[in-house]
Amino acid sequence: MTRGAPKRVLLLSLCGLLALLFGGLGIWQVERLQWKLDLIRRVEARLAAPPVAPPAPGEWATLAPSDIDYRRVAVSGRFADDQATRVDALTELGPGWWVLTPLRTATGTILVNRGFVPKKTAFAPSPAGEVSVTGLLRPSEPGGRVLRPNRPAQDLFYSRDVAAIAARRGLGKVAPFFIDAAAARGQAGWPRGGLTVVRFRNAHLVYALTWFGLAALSIVGLVLVWKSPDSRP
Repeated sequence: MTRGAPKRVLLLSLCGLLALLFGGLGIWQVERLQWKLDLIRRVEARLAAPPVAPPAPGEWATLAPSDIDYRRVAVSGRFADDQATRVDALTELGPGWWVLTPLRTATGTILVNRGFVPKKTAFAPSPAGEVSVTGLLRPSEPGGRVLRPNRPAQDLFYSRDVAAIAARRGLGKVAPFFIDAAAARGQAGWPRGGLTVVRFRNAHLVYALTWFGLAALSIVGLVLVWKSPDSRP
């Protein structure tokens, strides 16, 4: 074996490993692309559908997030304004709060995200009496955010964690989802509904092509090293 052989073997191994790694990442991005396209199609279909009643309490235990996310619903009930909870939020309107208020319906209690309020801004109380709410179903967001866990004992919520909010407010059994209220016609003032993000960034094809391109370069490097003459002593 020539003195350059170990180096050549190392380069061949490195090029081969990089080709496998980059190729695997490219395949993963193709799978993510299909997932994102399916999500976009599902959300667009649900947004175009007429509103329906939220799932009944008998269905709550079997619901998966994908079963309910972004479904348009309409429900009537009475707001329990004295049990509202503010949740930290960052939206296209800036930093502020989501205002989540329990809605007592004929079949159970559902948390309603009435909308966004900028920090240090006064907002209107919930309407009194029987009200109708239209909006989008969203699954609970347990735990909080990365590096910012919810702290219910201090009334600090960084995610819309239905179970934690219900326990903190003593609401008893509530739906395992919440409703993002739609913007009211001619809405002015705060809280402001209708800010649910329904546009999804989709750059997975670009990422896939990038990884596959790097895999191809790694294969080219492998071939060049393989065909290169052995180093001589």
